[in-house]
Amino acid sequence: MKFGIFAGTTDYAAAPHELALACEERGFESFWVPEHTHIPASRESPYPGGGDLPADYSHLRDPWVSLASAAVVTSKILLGTAVSLVAEHDAIVLAKQIASVDQISNGRVILGIGAGWNEEEMRHHGVDPARRWKVVRERVEAMKEIWTQDEATYHGEFVNFDRIWCWPKPVQQPHPPILMGSGTPQGRKRVIRYCDGWLPFPVPNLEDQMEDLAGLATAAGHDPAAFPVSVLSARAREDELTRLRDLGVERAILFAPAKPLEKLLPRLDHHAQLIARLAS
Repeated sequence: MKFGIFAGTTDYAAAPHELALACEERGFESFWVPEHTHIPASRESPYPGGGDLPADYSHLRDPWVSLASAAVVTSKILLGTAVSLVAEHDAIVLAKQIASVDQISNGRVILGIGAGWNEEEMRHHGVDPARRWKVVRERVEAMKEIWTQDEATYHGEFVNFDRIWCWPKPVQQPHPPILMGSGTPQGRKRVIRYCDGWLPFPVPNLEDQMEDLAGLATAAGHDPAAFPVSVLSARAREDELTRLRDLGVERAILFAPAKPLEKLLPRLDHHAQLIARLAS
């Protein structure tokens, strides 16, 4: 099993390029950043974690600027979003951003995607929350066309363009892997329909959900191994990580909170020691 770090990349935390380099130096396989373009001050949508929304959410750096900065100081570590809120972006612009970072990093981007939970945030981007998943699907499909075709065309309800030229293309072929960050049954269907893997949280019934995903893949005529599982915010405990490994999880992603680098390095060292014990 591979191990990554998911970082709270706020404007008062460790700079993403410094933290990504520290992760690479300690042998982590991947570095992941979240996204919220903003947080509406109205605060109508309840925080999924319960209670008040942590201040970190309104202080997040842009994920693609963060990953581009990480790309230029590292050479091996993979660079992912957990998750990119695709519905809040123009498909053509986002395709160019992702391809540019994949080129700068020499093919190290992983695109974790989601639709988000903050309905006011979506509405500020002109997205009807009730239609957000169709918006996500069309934008992902359109980006795939842009990445894989020299002359791309896409006609949908929310994304619509005739023949375009758009470079650079991603280094990874046919495109960076796309992981679906949704833990619902419908989300697992979306994994099979237009993604390359699944990015769930470490829920107690993960084994049942992974079996469901494998069944959906088989029913669609695919090898279940084509849709690997990466668990986001996995608990940094030896028994829990052993359980995930035994379930066949490809990647466990551990959390690093929004703190200065000097306060995060002991946590990274602890996680690296834990991983070394698991490997021995």
